Amino acid sequence: MKKLILALGLLSIAGMAQAAGKPCDELEREITDKLAAKGVQGYTLQILDRAIGEKGEDGKVIATCEAGTKVITYKRK
Repeated sequence: MKKLILALGLLSIAGMAQAAGKPCDELEREITDKLAAKGVQGYTLQILDRAIGEKGEDGKVIATCEAGTKVITYKRK
């Protein structure tokens, strides 16, 4: 449970990076590195078009990238 709370906290911080309009691959790599450093396992990150990702079917939206045109979703396995 602690790892889940920690992961969600880190993902919230990653969401703040959206203002910079970073490329999705770069932002996904940063999030993955932060989660790996904390030992979080059993999740998937996925880059989707904003319209698809905001439906919520593919996980929780944790960040936007590429000037808000795409989102990164987080889903537990």
